[in-house]
Amino acid sequence: MSKTFYITTPIYYPNGEPHLGHAYTTLCADVLARYHRLAGDSTWFLTGTDEHGIKMVKTASEANITPLELADRNVAVFEKLWKELGVTHDDFIRTSSSRHKLAVQEIVRRLQDKGDIYLGSYEGWYDEGQEEFVTETEAKARDYKSAISGRPLVRYKEPTYFFNLKKYVDPVYQAIESDRIRVRPEARKNEILSKLKGWDQDLSISRGSLKWGIQMPSDPEHVLYVWIDALSNYVTALGYASADMLKFEKFWPADVQLIGKEILWFHAFYWPAMLMSLGVELPRLLFAHGWWTSDGKKMSKSMGNFIDLTRLDDVCKKYSDDALRFYMLKAAPFGSDLDWNDNDFLKNFNELANVVGNCLNRTIKMIGKYRQGVIPGAAEPAEIDAPLRELTHRLGASLAGAYDRIALQECASLPVELARAANVFIDQTAPFSLAKDPAKAARLDTVLNFSAQAIYASLVGLLPILPTKAAEGLRQLGADITGKTIPELLAAGLRAGQKVGDGAPLFPKLDERK
Repeated sequence: MSKTFYITTPIYYPNGEPHLGHAYTTLCADVLARYHRLAGDSTWFLTGTDEHGIKMVKTASEANITPLELADRNVAVFEKLWKELGVTHDDFIRTSSSRHKLAVQEIVRRLQDKGDIYLGSYEGWYDEGQEEFVTETEAKARDYKSAISGRPLVRYKEPTYFFNLKKYVDPVYQAIESDRIRVRPEARKNEILSKLKGWDQDLSISRGSLKWGIQMPSDPEHVLYVWIDALSNYVTALGYASADMLKFEKFWPADVQLIGKEILWFHAFYWPAMLMSLGVELPRLLFAHGWWTSDGKKMSKSMGNFIDLTRLDDVCKKYSDDALRFYMLKAAPFGSDLDWNDNDFLKNFNELANVVGNCLNRTIKMIGKYRQGVIPGAAEPAEIDAPLRELTHRLGASLAGAYDRIALQECASLPVELARAANVFIDQTAPFSLAKDPAKAARLDTVLNFSAQAIYASLVGLLPILPTKAAEGLRQLGADITGKTIPELLAAGLRAGQKVGDGAPLFPKLDERK
């Protein structure tokens, strides 16, 4: 019986076009979703856009259009990019959609019925970029500027509805400390626990001065504060608080919620508190990844080091979408900050070409030259064969462990290391020398078989990360992967007597490209 796997990205602000940070989170989520589908799990992958809030109103006003027109324009760019990058999301939620609005209003009614929402008055500092209120102490310590953007904080004073956040400080603390809701990396968990200690503020959840957003069901003069609206998307997209709860009942709680570290606080405190109030099970894992810099510096359009859509498109056209995916996973251990560097990108691309592509090419060419393109059966293995056979055999379990830990750098490295070991094996066993001696035909068969099995397993392991290139390499080996899971493919291996193709470079050098 298959398991279920539900993964989410944050929903992105469409007040501008997507960039490297958006692509990174979404492609990492895509790799995880692809792996779990290929592991045989019933998988649901959600992404989308967060279209309400002050930032949308201000940006739209500057462009002399409505917030909805701004959202429609930029949402189309997000959707186009995900299609071009081969993102396999199952749903794209927009907070301006009717299904979300109606469900959010029902969620607020339930929070009110629980006694966790009340009308009060707020005066204080507000970070418009983060859609977050900041305490006087924090504002003063940061010179009344945003800790994230550096822009000046704004002073607000108006009636507002509050969510009784203080009530849930201890329950949320206990849930995180006990790993009932896992917050990773571990250092981020400790940061959240430290900030929760002594927290004594409730959460303002509405604006009377803002008209763009979802109305409070009990008071249409107030529009909901963005975090109550936005965070609810993870369950409204599944049909929670609607007439059709089947998807929610099947997939919730979320197995993995990927976010940038700058919004971890809201996901690790506001979100669990809301769910506790609603009586809904908590997500299993919140994973906060790091930030990208470029050539060791903060990205800036004025400095010319900003990785925008044009730059991403150029990289994909020159090297392939799969090369971009591989680089993103290899750039740093998942959860750490990352730095975009063109030399490092080329180094990673060459690793794919010189290790994986080269191993496939030389294996196919040897089978074509020495065995008429037919994979031979293996005879009795020699002692020198043991390390490669063991690596090949262990790959499935090693990958399963790495994906379970969301160790994405390791997920990318393990199959490549198997291909590297296969190249070393070929060098050590010297098939070209064995081919000169008819008495060693059985030994040559064994070497060719084990080499082919290793690069085959490597490519199977790379399917979630290099969906196009790995599938192409497997076709060159004559493998039919249609409808098969990774465990099934690894268990089956390559069949003796199977015909391989002619072979072609998976990652051609730049001067070989048209």
